[in-house]
Amino acid sequence: MSNHVPPVESLIVVDVQSAFVSGEGAVPAAERIVDRTTDLIARARKSGALIVHLQNDGPAGAEDEPHTPGWELHHPIEAGPAEVVIRKPKDDGFHGTPLGTLLTDSGVRALAVCGVMSEMCVQATARTALALGYRVVLPHDAHATQDIPAAPGISDGIPAATVSRVAEWALGNEAEVIAHASDVTFAAPPSRSGGATRD
Repeated sequence: MSNHVPPVESLIVVDVQSAFVSGEGAVPAAERIVDRTTDLIARARKSGALIVHLQNDGPAGAEDEPHTPGWELHHPIEAGPAEVVIRKPKDDGFHGTPLGTLLTDSGVRALAVCGVMSEMCVQATARTALALGYRVVLPHDAHATQDIPAAPGISDGIPAATVSRVAEWALGNEAEVIAHASDVTFAAPPSRSGGATRD
């Protein structure tokens, strides 16, 4: 597999919220996910790429119930035309949100997806992006999920790393699954090209 990955114009950061990357409810790979997403966000900012932080609105009583500590985004946001937060009611970041319109208006044709949970919100958002004709890059070390507990008569427990790999595989060969987030490269989308990049 080549390390050369053509640039993407947008980074979709899926549900990197306090409940999922800190405390007792954190995914097993929380430290790695925070590290990789921190780097991706920094490099996307420097390149002028469009950054979209998806924020899941969980139901009442859930660890990501809106306006509770667990619901808060982990990463600080540099709000502006190139970095936005979109709240979502469902797994799919496109469902009932302005994400599709934002990407279209920005001229984005290729995007990278990272965050949690691999088999739910990450996969659902990537799948819709593919269906809409976007080129989708999914760095393996920048998304994660929880272990699946054993189910009597069905299966033993399934480690989170296995669940994440199956989630990638289920997207088929249209998604560009790459090993390392460090190989993702960024460019400003057409609506922002010609603007200054950050040093």
